Amino acid sequence: MKAPIASVPNGRLCRIFPFLSWTCVPRGIAEWRADAIAGLTVALVLVPQSMAYAQLAGLPAHYGLYASFLPPIIGALFGSSRQLATGPVAVVSLLTAAALEPIAVAGSEGYVIYAIALSLFVGLFQLALGLLRLGVIVNFLSHPVIIGFTNAAAIIIATSQLDKIFGVRAEKAANQLQTVWNAIVAIPAQIHWPTFAMGAGALVLMLLLRRLNPRLPAVLIAAALTTLLSWALQFERLLTVPLANVESEVARAIETKQAPLAQAKQEVVAADEKYLALLAEHGGEAEITEDARRAFDALRYEYERDQRALKADTERLRKTHYVRVAAGENEAGRFYPEGHAPAGAAHDGRTWRVQSVRDGSLILNGGGRVVGHIPPGLPDLALPKFDLDVLAQLMLAAVTISFIGFLEAISMAKAMAAKTRQRLDANQELVGQGLANVVGSVFQSYPVSGSFSRSAVNLSAGALSGFASIATGLVVTVTLLWLTPLFYHLPQATLAAVILMAVIGLVNIKGIKHAWQTNRSDGIVAVATFLLTLIFAPHLDQGILIGAGAALVVYLYRTMQPRVAVLARHPDGTLRDAAGFGLQTCDEIAVVRFDGSLYFANTAYFEDRILEQVAARPKLKYIIVSGDGINQLDATGAETIGHLIDQLKQNGIELLFTGLKKQVREVFARSGLEQQLGPERFFRTDARALAYAWERLGADHAAHCPLNVVRPVAGASHSHSKV
Repeated sequence: MKAPIASVPNGRLCRIFPFLSWTCVPRGIAEWRADAIAGLTVALVLVPQSMAYAQLAGLPAHYGLYASFLPPIIGALFGSSRQLATGPVAVVSLLTAAALEPIAVAGSEGYVIYAIALSLFVGLFQLALGLLRLGVIVNFLSHPVIIGFTNAAAIIIATSQLDKIFGVRAEKAANQLQTVWNAIVAIPAQIHWPTFAMGAGALVLMLLLRRLNPRLPAVLIAAALTTLLSWALQFERLLTVPLANVESEVARAIETKQAPLAQAKQEVVAADEKYLALLAEHGGEAEITEDARRAFDALRYEYERDQRALKADTERLRKTHYVRVAAGENEAGRFYPEGHAPAGAAHDGRTWRVQSVRDGSLILNGGGRVVGHIPPGLPDLALPKFDLDVLAQLMLAAVTISFIGFLEAISMAKAMAAKTRQRLDANQELVGQGLANVVGSVFQSYPVSGSFSRSAVNLSAGALSGFASIATGLVVTVTLLWLTPLFYHLPQATLAAVILMAVIGLVNIKGIKHAWQTNRSDGIVAVATFLLTLIFAPHLDQGILIGAGAALVVYLYRTMQPRVAVLARHPDGTLRDAAGFGLQTCDEIAVVRFDGSLYFANTAYFEDRILEQVAARPKLKYIIVSGDGINQLDATGAETIGHLIDQLKQNGIELLFTGLKKQVREVFARSGLEQQLGPERFFRTDARALAYAWERLGADHAAHCPLNVVRPVAGASHSHSKV
């Protein structure tokens, strides 16, 4: 028999340690089994998916496993959702790559360092928002902005995998659209058919499995089968050969440049050391120090120029495909550009491509690319490092990733909470996501977030509590400790297919269409965000910022001119929009309903609409403002109403207010408007205000007033959609 709910800790302790709400509840074998099965099911999807997302982020595959090790556990322990699966996700991985590629080479040591530091900054920002109870700030990214961005991101993610699916090498450009075009142009000449077959086969297999039985771990099955196939067929075929074995003018040029470049590097280092020593001894103003600085600058300029030339030659070498002509049984043979082998020479039938250039040698691949060696063991515990020169760029990227990542997490968490009827705290979820990123960064993780797809798997697999995510983290731990050798032959084309499979769920054209049909301005914001994100890619933050700015401008425009209705008596006995229903108004009394808060941007509009009534009705004596729709009143609004009261008094017109909310009445009292107008001119209902006006206009007025007796305008047409 289960213990009563009262035994569960609550209050301040549960707010600090939310996992107490489910760890302290007695559990039976069935509950433990349900969470264990759900955790294992998610892990079977997460392991190959995390490596694919790391590749999308520009990182070696094993960093995806590092991001799946502790973050899911920390996110579950300190978040408020019991089924949210935290870890690497497609959009955050894309944003990580977009933030880091301008400042470091993808996959390099510096790139990895910045990715880990970015995780720390994302976590600290999310943690600060959660602790300060500022989760409401994320609402500034409106739904149309998110829909537009997510659809654009899906296209960017999918097209970024073209080179890996087709096995081509595409030159990266400053603009994502140009990079995609480079890949498309390269496909006819460079396509590697075995790579394409592996990637396309994995994608088709996952789609079929998902259609046949959505509960099957399609990602894991596809990864396992293609890995076995890769191993059996020796999909990767590497050879290390001297540059001298490559019959190419570019190879000869690289050979001649490497040794002088290495010597030039030593000279630059020596000149730098000499300059620093003279600077310390004589100061920066001494002539000998200036000469040393100029010598260092000259050497560095020449070295960087030669380095760029060598890099350009290396890139040309990488773009060329080669055929191998064997010279002997135990020899590497000679490599010729395709179509330039000696006439009659027999080659091995493979197409060889340059994978890397190292110390005068080439590593050539005569097959497809695989994940390769993954370091076994858990990630090292180390504080993230970062360069102060790129701090501003990292912080801006961290803010963008924090918002987008959390919106993805909280939207999924809300959907699951509605099904499970669990209480969800957005600020606590921010704390959980923030701690997951902070702790993850100490264990070499890149930014993570709550996953749509894996959370759905977690829920459908029967997860009851955060123990499911703990089980997922433990499975990843076992993988890192003992199973990494199994992933050596996993084709990178399969990882690209996994990414394509994931982004299918991100495409939501119906969302943009719905926004357009619901409100045209929201639809414009969604389409604008979509197009701008595509145009500015890989600088995705610009598309988001412009989209968010456009949404705020649209909101301000709406609130600058809220609906103002002049009311009259409808046949159903209520006061309705006179123009909309073709109703006659009263010459002495005007009832005006203002549907919006009164603040600095729309007070002039409010004043103009009131004065229009004064100008249109020479006999006007009373203006009744129906204030049910006024939620806020700022200092500018109070000042405008004060001037309006004085203007109307000079024209012999009384201003009355009805239905004002408590917070608005308090502003009237604090600003002195209540005293200026008189407390007797505030009423709870329109009926009481009308009774006040009729009494002062004389008993006969009410009997014939259009605000009391229905009087349609002759020949007027009206719409029942108005209220």
